Amino acid sequence: MVSMLHRTSAAPSVTGSLVERRYLALFLPRWATDCLKRRDPALGASRRPLALYEKQNSALRLVAVDGCAHDKGLAPRQSLSDAKARVPELDAREIDRQLIEAIFADFADWHSYASPIVSILTDAAAFGDLVLDITGVSHLFGGEERMLKVVCGRLEALGFSVTGAIAPNVGAAWALAHFAPGQVVGGNVAGVLAHLPVAAMRLEESQIVDLMELGLKRIGQLYGRDRKALQARFGVSLLLRLDQMLGHIEERIKPRLPIPERYSERRFADPIGLIDDVLMAVEDVSVRLTAQLEAEGLGAQSFQLFLYRVDHRLMTLTVNAARATRDVGHIVRLFGNRAERLSNEFDAGFGIDMVRLAATTVSPLDPAQIGAFETRDGAADIDRLYDRMMSRLGGEAVLRIAFVNTHIPERAAQLRPVMDYRPPTPEAAPDADLERPLRLLPNPERIEVTADVPDGPPASMIWRRISYRFAKASGPERIAAEWWHPEFSLSHVEMLPPDPLKPEKGPKALIVRHDIASRDYYVAEDDGGRRFWLFREDLYAHSPKPAWFMHGFFS
Repeated sequence: MVSMLHRTSAAPSVTGSLVERRYLALFLPRWATDCLKRRDPALGASRRPLALYEKQNSALRLVAVDGCAHDKGLAPRQSLSDAKARVPELDAREIDRQLIEAIFADFADWHSYASPIVSILTDAAAFGDLVLDITGVSHLFGGEERMLKVVCGRLEALGFSVTGAIAPNVGAAWALAHFAPGQVVGGNVAGVLAHLPVAAMRLEESQIVDLMELGLKRIGQLYGRDRKALQARFGVSLLLRLDQMLGHIEERIKPRLPIPERYSERRFADPIGLIDDVLMAVEDVSVRLTAQLEAEGLGAQSFQLFLYRVDHRLMTLTVNAARATRDVGHIVRLFGNRAERLSNEFDAGFGIDMVRLAATTVSPLDPAQIGAFETRDGAADIDRLYDRMMSRLGGEAVLRIAFVNTHIPERAAQLRPVMDYRPPTPEAAPDADLERPLRLLPNPERIEVTADVPDGPPASMIWRRISYRFAKASGPERIAAEWWHPEFSLSHVEMLPPDPLKPEKGPKALIVRHDIASRDYYVAEDDGGRRFWLFREDLYAHSPKPAWFMHGFFS
């Protein structure tokens, strides 16, 4: 089955001018132990109860238990010694939180097969709670109830304990997933939540204990009570959570992956595993995606490919174009070149059951001109060459020269990635009337200069321990500090002599900065016909002996 989605063209229910959001919450109470059992088949085959522990306040306490350990009366926060005394056959292992959280993050990304907006809720724990914004996508699964069953069924088939629920806001969906799973709630949110315990409000443990001591055990008991009194006794967070659950205050989630506004996907009845099959699927979804872009008069500069494996793993591949494009052949070639580079790292696992291509950076693009007056200046061919080189070498490996709007010669041009293309501005373009050397040193180098008169042109110099005598010189051309750019302070680099105690390390570069930045440039020619570009930093009026520097060479 092939489907193409557009976030703005989906069919969510609308109330007035606002789109009614729908959220699917997933709760995996045994994630940590289920994850370890999947990674270690021998551990999964063992019938011994499993528990994970860590050091908390100078004591070893359980932080996760599997279903078998739970059935024997073990629970998180229980001391490890008490757990072993109660269950002698307990298999207790220290938890690796960094590993568990990293695997759960990848696991969350895999759920983008169901919705492009997936977030991890860390209110209760750093792993175990997922929320999907399913606004406008549930019809692809045959409705919300069917979607809930399909998503939870896939996780259970993989060996994970999971519960889920769907509601119009994040707080209600989370509460139902934890304390009344399997429900799909529409408008009567307050009535459904009224019978749930106050622990379903994602409060701090101290707040829950205080509410229980006052006899406020159900969420419905908070309805209609004096809000000022509740805030004074339990803090503003209690009212915030209550309003979020009832839909009075919107709670937004932070997507883990960039939200693609335009994408095309293909699902496979039988999983694929060859890179050639993946590239054929890329061509198929590219045709559909570019057709949508063309209908909207848009082109894309960044394309992201998502490969969904049947073992809850997600592989991503991103390519960038130098200019916005919607050429199917060009897009396929970019992914083909990138696939050749990553062929040794490609691992389809047990197969790929869905491929999605997203355009993450779009911009207006006029229709291609094919008439008699089409301009063929070769720019398009150069851009295609850049794209092929970037797809093979990486986006940061291909650079181009970009002019900078500055008077400082060594900063007038810089290397930027081709993908970071910016149209040149007239202010940054070099002035053709200025005399500039054929070769410019990366940084000016200190020299010793002798002048006939203090403010006159140089008569001779010593550069890199070699003496040069000038036959003639012209100038000066003054370049002063750019006061409108305070961050542009003129500087130069001095090469310090090698350390006699450590001669193997060679000379050392020392960056010297000056507060007074003013340069007088001269073109000096020696008796051998060599022409140099020198400058004097600072003026004699400010310093008795200004510094001289070598900056470039003419032909």
